[in-house]
Amino acid sequence: MNTECSFSLTRRHRASRGLRAAGLVCAVAAMGGLVTGCGSEDDGASRKTSGSTPTTSAAAVAAAPSKSADGDSASPSPGDRFTDDQAERKALVPQVKVPYDKALTAATDAVPGSKPVSIELQGAANGTPWWDADVAKADGGKFTVRVDAVSGKADKPRAETDEDADEKRQLAGLLDKAEVTPEQAAAVATGRTKGTVSSVELDDTDQGVTIWSVDVVSPKDWTKTSYDIDAANKKVLQEEVDRD
Repeated sequence: MNTECSFSLTRRHRASRGLRAAGLVCAVAAMGGLVTGCGSEDDGASRKTSGSTPTTSAAAVAAAPSKSADGDSASPSPGDRFTDDQAERKALVPQVKVPYDKALTAATDAVPGSKPVSIELQGAANGTPWWDADVAKADGGKFTVRVDAVSGKADKPRAETDEDADEKRQLAGLLDKAEVTPEQAAAVATGRTKGTVSSVELDDTDQGVTIWSVDVVSPKDWTKTSYDIDAANKKVLQEEVDRD
C-alpha cells in the first residue's frame, strides 16, 4: 500500500455521481524555489455553458515563468498570481514524460482483458509524478494500477475489494455503453483547450448519460478545464473552468 503523502491535480468526483471514492490528499511541495500548499479544487470553479463567462478566484502565490510538458512557455506578467492549486500544477505537470494514453495502455496491459475506466495524475511531496489508473474486466471487476509518469513502468495491479454486485453491474453497464474511447474524448477536450490531459474518467450524469470526464491543464496560466463528453457521440455536454 502506498503511504506517500500526495496531492491530486483533479477533483473529478461530484456528490451526485462517481465510481471511485471522492477525496483530495494535499501535500506541501517545495520545488524550484516554489512552495505550494493544500488548496480546494472546488472553490472558485466556474461552470461554462453557451454564452456564460467563468469567474476568477482570489490569487495566492506569485507567478514565475516556466515551460509546460509540451514545451510551450508559460510567462505570466509580473502582476499575475498563482493560487495554491495552480502552483501545484505548475510544479508537477512539466515533469510528466509519459502521457495519460501511454499510461492507460500500460495499465490495461497489466490486467489482460480489461478496459480503461479512469486515470488521474498525482504527485508526491517530493514532486515525483505518477498516474493512478483504474481498469475493469467485462463483469465490472475493477483493478487499480499505478504507472510511473516518468518511466512508464506499471506496478502490480490491485484488485478492488469493496465493490458490491450492484457497483460491478453499474460499471459493466457503463463500459458496454461507451462507444467513444477515452483517447477520442480527450482529443475533443484538447481540441478546445490546448494543454496536458491530467484526468479522464468514465462516469454518468444524473440523467443517465454515459460520459467521459476529461481535465486539461493549460500551460499558459495552469488553470484546469473540465469537460463532460458524451460517450456515445463525443458531444460536449458541459465545460468547467477552474481558476483556483
